Amino acid sequence: MKELSLHILDVAENGINAGADRIRVSVVEAGKENRLQITIADNGRGIPADLVHHITDPFYTTRTTRRVGLGLSLLKAAAQHCNGAMRVESIEGKGTTIVAEFEYDHIDRAPLGDMSGTLLSLIMGYPDIEFEYSHQVESRRFEMKTMDIKNMFDGRAVSDPDVFRKLRQILQDGFTLLRGPG
Repeated sequence: MKELSLHILDVAENGINAGADRIRVSVVEAGKENRLQITIADNGRGIPADLVHHITDPFYTTRTTRRVGLGLSLLKAAAQHCNGAMRVESIEGKGTTIVAEFEYDHIDRAPLGDMSGTLLSLIMGYPDIEFEYSHQVESRRFEMKTMDIKNMFDGRAVSDPDVFRKLRQILQDGFTLLRGPG
C-alpha cells in the first residue's frame, strides 16, 4: 500500500468484521527519536491463541470468501523494511491490538497519507462504531472521539450534514495543529 493510512483502514475494518463496536487508533510521530508508531485496538472477538502466529501469513485465512489475507502481512513487511516491527496482542473474547513501528526517516517508509479521509471513511461507513483517534507529533497532540461529536449534536447521526461538516472541520483543525509550529 502506498500510504500507511490505508493499512490503518484495513486493520480497523478487520476489527469491525470481528464484531468490534469500538476502535482506537493512535499515531505517534517522534522524529527526534526517529520513530513512528501506529496502534490500532479493537474490542472485537479477538484471535484464538493458537491462530495468532498465523495472522501475518498471507496464505492463511479463516475466511471462506477468499484464500489469502494480505493486509497484516503487508503491514508487517512494510514495518520490517523500515527497520521496524509489528506485534499483535489479542485476547479471545476481549479484542486485538496491532502495533506497527517504523524508523521515522527511513527512505522507504510510506507516507502516513490522508488520515482525515481515512477517518471520515471509517466514521461515515460505520456510523454505529465508536472511534477514538489520537495523534501526537513531538509535543503537539490531537484527539477526537466520535462519542464527543455525537454528544455535541445530541446524538444526531454522523450522516447529518451539520454533524458531517463539524466532524470534517474538527479533523482539518486537528491535523493543521499537528503540522503547525511548536
